[in-house]
Amino acid sequence: MCGRFVLETPLKATAEIFNAQMAESLVTVPNFNICPSENISVLVSNSGKRKLGQMRWGFVPHWYKSVADGPLLFNARAETLAEKPAFRDACRRRRCLIPADGFYEWKKTVGSKSKPFYVRRSDRQQMIFAGIWQFSDDREDRIPTCTIITVPASEQISGIHNRMPLLIDPSDWAGWLGEGQGVKAAKLMKTPSHIELEVLNVTNEIKSTSAPV
Repeated sequence: MCGRFVLETPLKATAEIFNAQMAESLVTVPNFNICPSENISVLVSNSGKRKLGQMRWGFVPHWYKSVADGPLLFNARAETLAEKPAFRDACRRRRCLIPADGFYEWKKTVGSKSKPFYVRRSDRQQMIFAGIWQFSDDREDRIPTCTIITVPASEQISGIHNRMPLLIDPSDWAGWLGEGQGVKAAKLMKTPSHIELEVLNVTNEIKSTSAPV
């Protein structure tokens, strides 16, 4: 799963990498402890025009009458994404990319305590998570909401947790966003075994203002 992550790369640099326009309202960077229900940085594409903006992390199905009307859907399994009533329409029509610099995972230890670890790319490049999104409802004050898609963990981190975010390569960004006639999204929903990751012990207190290591 992915329940906390880090974004420290400046948004202007991220927008340049994506070749995207920046929205007027954006999240604060850096943030070393991004949690579900917060606004996160999200890239969407409309007719090939990319825009980097923000959405509430926690997908709201169309039958919810408010964002608090049911469980907080901050992750969605790739294996069942196209089948679940909450996600299947967004899976086809509203896919997005979520920039991050790393994410946290907790490993269960003896007793009730869990030990936190920080996962990032070995080359220190940004991770780009796959996501889907939709508006909270049809009212005028509706808000865009999103979830991060997960896949079975790669061998590098399977000793900590059995799930991880779906990572999308730059060559597949257009395909995931539905631009043109590229690779079908279903073919991209697999464990990213070719991306080298490193797992680090968290040496500092996990909070928004301080790096984990």
